[in-house]
Parts: sequence; structure tokens; C-alpha cells
Amino acid sequence: MFVAGNLLEGLAHVADWVLTLYMYVIIARALVSWVNPDPWNPIVQFLERATEPVLYPLRRRFGWARGIDLSPIIAILIILFLQYALVRNLFEIASRMR
Repeated sequence: MFVAGNLLEGLAHVADWVLTLYMYVIIARALVSWVNPDPWNPIVQFLERATEPVLYPLRRRFGWARGIDLSPIIAILIILFLQYALVRNLFEIASRMR
């Protein structure tokens, strides 16, 4: 059983890193949107392609609040929830399997 516990713990670490990295990408996209970025810049294009599949449905559902796009904040809150709920549960299950 300890092998399954180690695999589950590894999966939890990877999920935590991926969620944290994606949160930083969303923050970078929000910061870049405050300036007038060059739409042909490869970094700007990457940030848009990486975040738009998550931000667009949130933006469509929750809309703009007085000219402020709240979708990055909502996405970050969802990521934090996943880190606390999903990742911590995976760590707990992995520790009980040992």
C-alpha cells in the first residue's frame, strides 16, 4: 500500500505546482492587461492562449462589474479552493495509505 501512497503524494505535489504556476500565469495576464500590450508579442499571445479557456466562461457568466473584469479574481479563488480542498485531501489520503 505504501507504493500507492507515494504515487498519490507525488500526484498531489504535481497538482499543487501546476495550480500555483497557473495562478501566476493568470496574475501575469491581469497585470499585462493594465497596460496597452502589443497583441503580436509572443508573451502576450501565450498569456491569452493559456488563460482564455478558463477566463472566458467566467467572464461570460459573471460579466464585468463597473468596468472591472472580475474573472481573474474568481479564477484565482477557484484555484485556491482546489489547492486547499483537492490537494490537501490527496495528501491526507496518501498519508493514511502508508
